[in-house]
Amino acid sequence: MEAVAKLRNVPTSPRKMRLVANLVRGKRVTQALGLLRFEANSGAERVEKLLLSALANWQQKNPEERIEDANLCVTEISVDEGRQLKRLRPAPQGRGHRIRKRSNHITLTVGPQRESHMSKKELNALTRLAATPTETPANA
Repeated sequence: MEAVAKLRNVPTSPRKMRLVANLVRGKRVTQALGLLRFEANSGAERVEKLLLSALANWQQKNPEERIEDANLCVTEISVDEGRQLKRLRPAPQGRGHRIRKRSNHITLTVGPQRESHMSKKELNALTRLAATPTETPANA
């Protein structure tokens, strides 16, 4: 079962926040938390807090299961453009330059790891297991 957490009107440009979102997309929750903890980008703190909120939401939906045993990963994360605050900055000769202060909305979904979200190493191991020839009779 999946859990969703949303963060709205974050005062950071969507382009900067997507850099952080791309780091954790498809990763296991423990690995994503480790990446976000030591990321220098300012948006990493907000995404880390949002990920912890999604984990708490998942725990509320599944009180009988443990987070460690569930093999959770970030199944989906999207950063959408929020509202823009439009301001004017004084410029020479009585003009004004427009300043657009951008914001964004983040939606994060946490759920059990699916085959499509596995890492390359895990996928290679599965394909090797599937590709091993089975024992067949010689004169079949």
